Amino acid sequence: MEKIYFGHPINFYNVPKESELIEIIKKRFPKFSLENPNQPHHQENYQRYKKETGRGMNYYFQEVLPKMDAGIFLSFEDGNFGIGVFGEAEFLFNQRKPIWEINLGGKITPMLIDYSKMLSMEETRKRIY
Repeated sequence: MEKIYFGHPINFYNVPKESELIEIIKKRFPKFSLENPNQPHHQENYQRYKKETGRGMNYYFQEVLPKMDAGIFLSFEDGNFGIGVFGEAEFLFNQRKPIWEINLGGKITPMLIDYSKMLSMEETRKRIY
């Protein structure tokens, strides 16, 4: 089965909105198995990479995303993306994999890589912490 990666900010982990969006994605993309980064093994490997390489996101770029067939990425209320989520989308786009955007209302549209919608690290941190 093909895999679709659900990139979303960590402040949406373990909240009802995350579960709601996952159900919407599963209904829209029934041929895909959904890969959610909000799983203990991903969080453990993120911490391992952070300790070993200084950058936890390397785990996703080196081990997780290369195995994905598509991606769907959650934007903030204003349509912008956190820098990590945007980077994941860009990675799959550069691999010529289909990518979509999902907004908080559950609307799914094809995603374009638009750098004006990528928040800086500082802006991202302000929104998620």
